Amino acid sequence: MDAIVKNFPAAAQKQERPSQQEAEDAVRTLLRWAGDDPSREGLLDTPKRVAKAYRELFAGYEQSAEEVLGRVFEEVSGFDDIVLVRDIDFFSHCEHHMLPIKGKATVAYLPSGPVLGLSKIARVVEIFGRRLQTQENLTAQIAKAIDDTLKPRGVAVLIEAEHMCMEMRGVQKQGSHTLTTTFTGEFKTNPTEQARFFTLARSR
Repeated sequence: MDAIVKNFPAAAQKQERPSQQEAEDAVRTLLRWAGDDPSREGLLDTPKRVAKAYRELFAGYEQSAEEVLGRVFEEVSGFDDIVLVRDIDFFSHCEHHMLPIKGKATVAYLPSGPVLGLSKIARVVEIFGRRLQTQENLTAQIAKAIDDTLKPRGVAVLIEAEHMCMEMRGVQKQGSHTLTTTFTGEFKTNPTEQARFFTLARSR
């Protein structure tokens, strides 16, 4: 898992961010390349809108999962059983075609002491989701962030997602879903805990 997340997104952060004007000019270039006229009335404000949308869609580059996970609850009366948050909706974009990914994440951990506020888990999914991604990387990064910061006995992440790069282009297979999992600690070494995670993740 370390190899998957190595130097990400540090490599991207080393580059100087282009100006707002440069971003808008790039959108105009793409509009011309697509065959349209960026000077026509309906497209005059499109470059500005796209740049603004990209700021929001890729806000995860400006956020730190470690900071979000930094605050924990110490007074948990010795609770040491599985903590699981299921069906966390997220949106992301594939790093190969910059087309949307839409899915749900289920995240669990086995506390070794302090516990996280439940909203923190959803926030970590959001932070990594709002970056250019592959689903495999996204799954591993969520698990590693929780594992490194909280030091639990184990972390489990299950992601099920639809990829518009498969549905809108290429093979154009609508409705196909991709599942990825990552396990650390006891979830990786103990088949009973892994099976319990899947049971809880799939129960309704």
